[in-house]
Amino acid sequence: MKFVISNKKGQAKQVEVEDDNSVMGLKVGQKFDGSLIGFEGYEFEIRGGSDASGFPMRRDVQGMERKRILSNGGVGVKIKRKGMLKRKTVRGNTISNIISQINLYVVKDGKDSLFEEAKPEEKAPEKDSKEAPKEEAKAEKPKAEEKKETPAKEDKPVEKKE
Repeated sequence: MKFVISNKKGQAKQVEVEDDNSVMGLKVGQKFDGSLIGFEGYEFEIRGGSDASGFPMRRDVQGMERKRILSNGGVGVKIKRKGMLKRKTVRGNTISNIISQINLYVVKDGKDSLFEEAKPEEKAPEKDSKEAPKEEAKAEKPKAEEKKETPAKEDKPVEKKE
């Protein structure tokens, strides 16, 4: 199961957790301890999610199954005209084994930073690799110059046979 964790700064991180039975039965809007999914000291709020087919979870639809609702807006519904109602298929607000992604919001931070990215170590440029092509280029230039400097074969006068 994938967890998309975001915070108030607008940062987001996607984490995949194998043991997803710990959050089964929780509903959209509930808060839970981060130790359930491996983040000690954190507290998360469930903001939504989607199933394997991409149908979004809605807070106001009870249950675990998909339902076709008649809605005038909200998650999964785009209204084009004022007063328009649209029938859409959405997933209920309870987490089950069918849910593939859960959106979480950080309510309380833990000791370790979730969003601090490990900076790749910057390697110092290797002198050997940069100098080697220059030396080769310098070495090639004199050879080319030597070829140019060598006198061309002198043309011998052609003797005419009579």
